[in-house]
Amino acid sequence: MAVCRRAVGPSRPRADPARCPDPTAAVLDIHTLADYCDSLLGASAFSDYCPNGLQVEGDRPVGRLVSGVTASQALIDAAIADGADAVLVHHGLFWKGDDLRLLGPKGRRVAALMRAGVSLLAYHLPLDAHPVLGNNRQLARVLGIDAPRPLADEPGGSLLWRGELGRQPSGAELAGEIAAALRRAPLHLAGREAPIRTIAWCTGAAQGYIEQAAALGVDAYLSGEVSEQTTHLARELGIDYFGAGHHATERYGVEALGAHLSTQFGLSHQFVDLPNPV
Repeated sequence: MAVCRRAVGPSRPRADPARCPDPTAAVLDIHTLADYCDSLLGASAFSDYCPNGLQVEGDRPVGRLVSGVTASQALIDAAIADGADAVLVHHGLFWKGDDLRLLGPKGRRVAALMRAGVSLLAYHLPLDAHPVLGNNRQLARVLGIDAPRPLADEPGGSLLWRGELGRQPSGAELAGEIAAALRRAPLHLAGREAPIRTIAWCTGAAQGYIEQAAALGVDAYLSGEVSEQTTHLARELGIDYFGAGHHATERYGVEALGAHLSTQFGLSHQFVDLPNPV
């Protein structure tokens, strides 16, 4: 791994304080940063719906990093205004089945990054599954779930996690706790009347795991999104379901990864949370 250097010398233009609030931050090549993230998250072990890692290569050494959930135009604009050299996201720009042409919103997003010389890094399933920095592990921290663990210790990890609640709330009480922690009221589908002691979860669009969760014998299952059939399954399986929001459940992994990179490389880092009700 290349050694990062200070933001001085002819390789980096003198910082404009309006674009680079911390011109003394360490800088490094974007490929060094991408290689480190690829290795840390075990990106090559995943069969994903998108390319993980460096998605847009800018021409700026990285001294300031902005992270966010999704590579929307609003996030890209905020990052550029903040003087970012690179943007780190969970939901990137390129997905299987998409039109390959850079037209419309996608074309405008890429053009904005390229004009500013800003790179884009994106990690999807590798960031869901990481045992320390991942969305599932970080959501357990935020919600105060005890003994969080993935269901399988396998290459690529497991996306379905389970844990325990040190208290025994009712479904309605747990819904209130989730709302307070995530700043978003979850959809609560009650499938049982007894207190909740054990819970399984998977962040994002993971409502399809509800049957696997019920098979574990847990009292509740939480994911980011809900489908019409989820209501019927929760009732028939006798399990409480909480649809806590795709965005709301996936804020925390990318923020944790950005903070880790800041410490590891001495980068300036800011997490930008753009509200999304979904």
